[in-house]
Amino acid sequence: MNLSILYRGPLSSCNYACVYCPFAKHRETAAEHERDRVALERFVDWVAAQHDHQIGVFFTPWGEALIRKRYQQAIATLTQLAHVTKVAIQTNLSCRLDWVEACDKTRLGIWATYHPSQITRQRFLNKCAELDHRGVRFSVGVVGLTEHSAEIAALRAELPAQVYLWINAYKRQDDYYTADDLARFTAIDPLFPINTIRHPSEGRACRAGESVISVDGDGMMRRCHFVQTPIGNLYAPDWAAALQPRACSNATCGCHIGYVHMDHLKLYDVFGAGVLERIPSTPIWLDVAGASHVSTKG
Repeated sequence: MNLSILYRGPLSSCNYACVYCPFAKHRETAAEHERDRVALERFVDWVAAQHDHQIGVFFTPWGEALIRKRYQQAIATLTQLAHVTKVAIQTNLSCRLDWVEACDKTRLGIWATYHPSQITRQRFLNKCAELDHRGVRFSVGVVGLTEHSAEIAALRAELPAQVYLWINAYKRQDDYYTADDLARFTAIDPLFPINTIRHPSEGRACRAGESVISVDGDGMMRRCHFVQTPIGNLYAPDWAAALQPRACSNATCGCHIGYVHMDHLKLYDVFGAGVLERIPSTPIWLDVAGASHVSTKG
């Protein structure tokens, strides 16, 4: 069996305070951190015991995890397991990066997000350069706020050409983007138009629930983060029986980590082995005219 697990434990704190971010913003107590640690260690132990399956793990924390040493250690441990194909994590990249040297970096992927209101571009770029120097595969992303368009263009111009810069569309406001906005962002990220859409999904085939699942700290399995009905528990003896083809039960799907698994969009053909860390298998962003040399002018 080949299975991808999106793990989101109890951790719900972040060292950033982006106004557009839906993640929880509170300081956790020592007891809450301990609960998260226990849940994380249980999950790592479970993965380590699944020798008969090929498993990819994508940490999608409800906050920032890599500033916590326990997550650094968990990722390092998982990448060293022969049956683990990939370990990826969403992060703001504010942590130290020396911990990656304990990983099998051929199985490590970083999904890094730049937040202009929280960190300077140069400091973020320095982190990216360090990842590159250490031989870690990574993508870089940013929320596509129109007031950040010049900053996003500047980031693209200063990132190495081989690094994919994706843009998450801002969907809280209808008709937010003008035609010029769409053209400007698509010149940077050719997949941006796909992210601007809440894709009709009800009744559509999706890998979620069959070869991709969402798991919380208690082991509760769901098809994905966006379908709340449980389908089983990872720590139950019959956990694998819950995996089966299912059509989506939601009306639409507007988040990349959800719609990327919908069969009719054929995005597995685009991302290949880079699905979890959001890196296309070929540098399609270089095929867009001027994508690697975008002007920094607004």
